[in-house]
Amino acid sequence: MLLHGIFPPITTPFYPDGKVYFRKLEANVERYSKTPAAGLVVLGSTGEAILLSDDEQREVLRAAREAAAPEKVLIAGTGSESAIETLRLTEYAATLGYDVAMVRTPHYYKAQMKPENMLAFYRTVADRSPLPVVIYNFPPNTGYDIPAEVVIALAEHPNLIGIKESGGDINKVKAMVAGTRQVQRTVAVTEIFEAVTGRMKSAPAAAGANVVPASALGAVAVAAPATTTPKTRTKDVSFQVMVGSAHLLQSMLNVGAVGAILAFADCAPTACFEIHTAWKDNDVDLAREKQERISEASRKVVGEFGVPGLKHALDFNGYYGGPPRLPLLPPTAEVKAEIERLLEYIRN
Repeated sequence: MLLHGIFPPITTPFYPDGKVYFRKLEANVERYSKTPAAGLVVLGSTGEAILLSDDEQREVLRAAREAAAPEKVLIAGTGSESAIETLRLTEYAATLGYDVAMVRTPHYYKAQMKPENMLAFYRTVADRSPLPVVIYNFPPNTGYDIPAEVVIALAEHPNLIGIKESGGDINKVKAMVAGTRQVQRTVAVTEIFEAVTGRMKSAPAAAGANVVPASALGAVAVAAPATTTPKTRTKDVSFQVMVGSAHLLQSMLNVGAVGAILAFADCAPTACFEIHTAWKDNDVDLAREKQERISEASRKVVGEFGVPGLKHALDFNGYYGGPPRLPLLPPTAEVKAEIERLLEYIRN
């Protein structure tokens, strides 16, 4: 699966009483589907996944999948502290038609999380997973930072296709890219070198396609059930390193990252996409300009104000953010005003 581009890790909307607001979730996903984002991540950190019950996680995965456009790559956050629970949610995501499983590093028993533990955990999950697996490393939240050497060793597994590295260490990203360059895989892409999802292959044909002539039926013309198979070609990719820091996006792309899963893209997907596009076009000056435009806002909205602040940023930019779930608290009036100041010229 091709993971190049920008992926918003969507939030989970709640009613004021804390229940999941599924209609707003679907509305957000439908709107993201109209942006240039390459795909969506469901049940990531910004989705408050660890604050959801098992049943809620499954329902969120289902609702998001049903609302997403078929050409958007769908990544399910399925990581748990145990391999067996990780596989249970991964298997469910596969039945829904997700394309990739993103599995965060287990971290509760930090003292025991030696390289051999991580190697065994991810290899076991990858061996049994019906979906290709992306490692998710987020040391600011987990307190554990998977070593680059372990990632390089795991990259040899045919079902481990990449990593989301959210540590913000450019030298580590550079080391992982260099250490996995020998890993080469072939993926299906469209004629314009975008990802081919499983849902694209099973999507209904365009209106009017496969219409059975009225003369053949002795009555009015009837549209027969049909699917479209996109024309595809192949592309060779290496182990795909994705990053999670919007304010460092250009620098990370420069050292070999292929894309990013950015919380800031939840409120400003086009602004993040513009950085990636300018970089792909080798327009260094434009990429720098677009990067500088969002750097302060992304650092503060995501890094300082967290999920509650990000949800207000969604509200401000036309998505539904709503309240976070306890123990997270809504932002203060002062924080809201600061977020609105930061996003004044980033309205997309």
